[in-house]
Amino acid sequence: MKKIVLSAMGLAFAFSLYAKDMQELVVTTNPPMSCQNCENKIKKNIRWVKGVKDIETNIPDQRVTIEYDADKTNPQQIEDAFHKIGYQVEVIQEEACCATEGAQVPAKPTCSGTCCQSKPE
Repeated sequence: MKKIVLSAMGLAFAFSLYAKDMQELVVTTNPPMSCQNCENKIKKNIRWVKGVKDIETNIPDQRVTIEYDADKTNPQQIEDAFHKIGYQVEVIQEEACCATEGAQVPAKPTCSGTCCQSKPE
């Protein structure tokens, strides 16, 4: 029985070491994305930033949504990658409000982070 408990504790510890801190960054670009080529240029280049897991672009809304591993990169490194390909970016949303916290406060499309301060205890 002792071996089973120790094995379970070891597995739990090992899985906790590999847990990823996934974050979401939503930006708008300047110059604005105006065509498929702009969209492709962003996707092609930003996906190579270490830690970037997914990129979604939306030309009508002028939004680029980037899912990344916060243990491997940060918003500043992603912003620097945009600068290298000729884009300035403005952050619209750094992470999904309260989504990872389990709070009942709904996420807002243009979250300023204030909804995350009203988490239930």
